[in-house]
Amino acid sequence: MTSHQNNEMDLTKASADNLVPKTVIREGLLILTLAAIQFTHMMDFVIMMPLGPQLMRVFNISPQEFGLLVSAYTFSAAVAGFLSALFIDRFDRKHAMLGLYLGFALGTLACALAPSYGLLLSARVVAGAFGGVLGALVLAVIGDAIPEQRRGAATGKVMAAFSVASIAGIPIGLYLASESSWHAPFYLLAALSFIILVLAAKFLPPLRGHLTSTVQVHPFSVLHEIVRKRNLQWAMLLMVTLTMSGFFVVPFISPYMVANVGFKEAELSYIYLFGGLATVFTSQWAGRLADRHGKQRVFAFSALLSLLPILAITHLPPVAHYQALTVTTFFFIFFGARFVPAMALITSSVEPKLRGSFMSINSSVQQLSAGLAAFLAGFIVQESATGSLLHFSWVGFVACAITLAAVWVVRHLQQVG
Repeated sequence: MTSHQNNEMDLTKASADNLVPKTVIREGLLILTLAAIQFTHMMDFVIMMPLGPQLMRVFNISPQEFGLLVSAYTFSAAVAGFLSALFIDRFDRKHAMLGLYLGFALGTLACALAPSYGLLLSARVVAGAFGGVLGALVLAVIGDAIPEQRRGAATGKVMAAFSVASIAGIPIGLYLASESSWHAPFYLLAALSFIILVLAAKFLPPLRGHLTSTVQVHPFSVLHEIVRKRNLQWAMLLMVTLTMSGFFVVPFISPYMVANVGFKEAELSYIYLFGGLATVFTSQWAGRLADRHGKQRVFAFSALLSLLPILAITHLPPVAHYQALTVTTFFFIFFGARFVPAMALITSSVEPKLRGSFMSINSSVQQLSAGLAAFLAGFIVQESATGSLLHFSWVGFVACAITLAAVWVVRHLQQVG
């Protein structure tokens, strides 16, 4: 072989190596790892929903006690988010992520092993405490590791994990619970979490950039610094309005579809199946569009478009199933399309040295806003003598008003990091 041929081969090899830069590969592995962590965290929450009838029968508990099982996760996550904000930015993001994920995996395993209602409730509190902070830290890592011009696309890919969890969580949970017992879905999720934990330890890079500008100060002074920054106030207000506009409606979709539209309980999984399948793709498209055309513009556009499916789903009369599923699917599409650029904006609204603490507080604000919205909507929606739900249309009007408030809020938000 001649030297000329050798040179050509070397150039060809170099060109092939340059097709996929190492930075792109590293970013891809990082995003995939974060998406896997986010998937298990979200599936742990979603998987409880279809287990209600079996858990109420096995433990002989009331619907209110089952509701406590669901809300225990949310409120635990909110409290843990506030507490973690005091110290989370003092650690390497990788070490913090692995420690939280180990706690989450152990909490999920405890759910699988729980022999009684009381112990299951305690296990849900543990899983929620670690899982809630975990979700905030995933977004903080995206903010630290992904450049702003690609942050929307990365957020869209990781947020798509919620869609996959919605698709997989309900059918898999129902199938495993019916074929075995309610323990089985948690055993599967715990095993998957431990596998992902090992992979995360290998593929997550050290993330210490936020530590270089960190001065060791009293933990509560960090909270004071976050609270007094006007831009972060706007960011938290965006999270409040975004979450409340969605959770005024979401908790009552399933009851309304059964009581007013004509769905059977066994058919409700189709709502989440089609909605989840659609948003797997549309959430990623929304992220790429946000990077290309501006996150504020894409958020405002998708939020305004979301008014139509909000009004449609809250005014839906008895119709054919395919018509109802079309409406619910568009609702979830625009719900996700506005959430992705909003989260990318919120992540970019805080400098790296405060990002972990702020995202933890922001996660708590999100959890509390969701609970408050569902609680207030419960006062509006009433049950008639025939079993149908009344005033769901009022909830739709309130959700639209809060959505318009979110569009106004986002105009004041600035990206700083």
